[in-house]
Amino acid sequence: METLHLEIITPSGLIFNGQAAEVTLPGEEGEFGVLPHHASLTTQLQPGVIDVQMEDKTVQSIVVNWGVVQVDEEKVVCLVDGAVAISGESESEIAKALDEAKKLISDVSDSNVAIASVSAKIESAAHGLM
Repeated sequence: METLHLEIITPSGLIFNGQAAEVTLPGEEGEFGVLPHHASLTTQLQPGVIDVQMEDKTVQSIVVNWGVVQVDEEKVVCLVDGAVAISGESESEIAKALDEAKKLISDVSDSNVAIASVSAKIESAAHGLM
């Protein structure tokens, strides 16, 4: 299976650095997917969820508040202001990550519709982990 390299970087450091089969990003014009050999582009990221499909078909979800993404044929680099990975070893760790993700989004968004949309996506991602 072909993959692309994904980096998600915040001012605090690297959140994700690895290979992915597919990446779905919350772009300025809506969600969009990136596969290996995607056309080059640079665009803004809106508050939302980056879904990373791994080589084994599992999906890792990372909530971001805003940033920019640069895509080329073999690499995706996301520079974001804040990010929270929805993961954990136990239900309590996952619940804590969900709370942090909701706070991250509510701090940046003035729109209740945007908060509701991202919260629904976060809850959906979390149910897949529990």
